[in-house]
Amino acid sequence: MRSILLLLPLLLVCQAGAQPRQDTMQPRNGTELRATYAPVVEETAPAVVNVFTSRRVQARSSVFDDPMFSRFFGQMAPRQQPQSSLGSGVILSEDGLVVTNNHVIEGMDQIRVVLTDRREFDAELLLADPQTDLAVLKIDTPDPLPTLRFADSDAAEVGDIVLAIGNPFGVGQTVTSGIVSALSRTNVSMSDFQFFIQTDAAINPGNSGGALVDVDGRLLGINTAIFSRSGGSNGIGFAIPGSVVQRVLASAQGGESIVRRPWIGVVGSDIDGRIAAALGLDRPQGALINQIYPGGPAASAGLREGDVVLRIGGREVRDAEALRYRPATREEGEQVQVDYLREGRERRARVRLELPPETPARDETQLPDNTLFQGITVANLSPALNEELGRNPFDTGVVVTSADPRRVARRTPLRPGVKVLEVGGREITSVEGLEEALRQRDIRTLTVRTPRGRVSTYRVR
Repeated sequence: MRSILLLLPLLLVCQAGAQPRQDTMQPRNGTELRATYAPVVEETAPAVVNVFTSRRVQARSSVFDDPMFSRFFGQMAPRQQPQSSLGSGVILSEDGLVVTNNHVIEGMDQIRVVLTDRREFDAELLLADPQTDLAVLKIDTPDPLPTLRFADSDAAEVGDIVLAIGNPFGVGQTVTSGIVSALSRTNVSMSDFQFFIQTDAAINPGNSGGALVDVDGRLLGINTAIFSRSGGSNGIGFAIPGSVVQRVLASAQGGESIVRRPWIGVVGSDIDGRIAAALGLDRPQGALINQIYPGGPAASAGLREGDVVLRIGGREVRDAEALRYRPATREEGEQVQVDYLREGRERRARVRLELPPETPARDETQLPDNTLFQGITVANLSPALNEELGRNPFDTGVVVTSADPRRVARRTPLRPGVKVLEVGGREITSVEGLEEALRQRDIRTLTVRTPRGRVSTYRVR
């Protein structure tokens, strides 16, 4: 009896399986049976390239570096060994402009691009943008190259079918398929400028810089990272939206060395359930304006602290990161409509997008070698410089912009991104003030703030 009961579900399934489902349809001909992505791949794959990079680094220490060895045999020349990496890229202009990830080429001495027809070219780095993790390369070829056209990445929807094309693990060009799993992913901690398309199309090491395309063969984004506990694809990959790529590409085509992004002059915060209740909202939505730049675009349009921004240019604002992203993908001087809530009532304003001002002037200065700032270059913070460095746009003071590793003392806390707060007990608010403070003969303390916000005071000998 027990065995019959165990078999009963199986018999019911078989009986149900014998009846054709009303919501399915069998292929009626060979054409329907042979449905394939091959035409899309044939059109797009030639515009996706392999990017090989290399550099020479100092080898790890060995017995030859031991002081006792040097005493008897003399100082040996530093040993160097080659280091290489690989990634992918996308051709976006017929004259040879290639976009890839910044982390693929960062710090490398040589960059080579290999096309699908196996031709190889040395590549020149035109522009690197660490904030978006994008870089633009240039290769010279006498013949027009195949390119990809852009899709409207802001119009993508969850569930859209996508293809990821790249060079995973260096095995050669590979195509995987999937769907858009999520949009506007933030707080993923892969770059300063976070706003990603999430996909379940298999993305693995080496896919970085490759193309995420839609079923029409248009570029939806640049594959940049995966979420993985093992190093392989777990079905969660992230791509930089095409709208961000277009902005970086336009900067390179205009001969700019950095990407200048418009802003509306606000800093906001995400809205959770507690904040929504305090504001009288029926659910968490939009981004709350916490700070507004005096005389900036938003202030001139009548927005205030405490307003909740819902949409910019007709595109939804779901969190504070969107307050940066939405304006940054548009052109300077463009007028956009901003929809916001104030005192429970929805309002709208026309805001003219502007570049963050460089006020005060950055006054970038390399400090004298006869000070504790030997090998250090500093600058005044402004909204423009903060944008370049990925900092709070309203931060002020003096920041370290570069440090020569050959001259900077090992124990000094002064590294790029560190903000100088006090020298010898004297508050530092400008480069000029720092130079004046360094003229003191008896400097005993140095107070700094790290990029992570940690404030530390050091004793200076």
